[in-house]
Amino acid sequence: MKLLQVDSSVLGAHSISRQLTAEVVAEWKKTNPDTTVEYLDVAANPPAHFGADALGIKVGVQAEPTPAQRAENAVSEQLISQFLAADVIVVGAPMYNFTIPSQLKAWIDRLAQAGRTFKYTEKGPVGLAGDKTVIVVSTRGGMYATSDAGQALEHQESYLKVLFGFFGITDVRIVRAEGLAMGDAAKTAALESARGHIATALIEAPLAESA
Repeated sequence: MKLLQVDSSVLGAHSISRQLTAEVVAEWKKTNPDTTVEYLDVAANPPAHFGADALGIKVGVQAEPTPAQRAENAVSEQLISQFLAADVIVVGAPMYNFTIPSQLKAWIDRLAQAGRTFKYTEKGPVGLAGDKTVIVVSTRGGMYATSDAGQALEHQESYLKVLFGFFGITDVRIVRAEGLAMGDAAKTAALESARGHIATALIEAPLAESA
């Protein structure tokens, strides 16, 4: 079994999402010791934001790709190949301004390729990467899950569920720590809750021998 751990927080050692993704992976390996872990830090080494050169080689803008298009395609190919090779993806996704970090969005834009992660048919889009488990580690300074008003502001977990669902992945699990900026007691409670979510996510997760 192959597991891909993706971190996106810009806070480095001070990041709660990084702390929790590490805990998820450590607990996963206790149950599945033969798991191979690959690590991707899109904050430390972000792919360039999606532009014309990244898109051009895919849509056949010209017969012969330019050097810039070749370079951008190489980045996209490396990232999508890594994603498709993984059985389990653990994604650290802190909330920045009600959504995910732009570096994480840049990674996602490289994965969204027709013919690789989805295809269009006469009946609409069909996901092609459904044979995976995704565990999203969601961290938030405020409280969003407990009210309709909060849920209306949230475009982080909801976006990732839609995105991975578009890829055909229905097994998306959330490890959530929210209220982290609302005082020490709230932060402690959030971490305790998140660790409970980790236990639940791993209980439900497939074992290596059944993958």
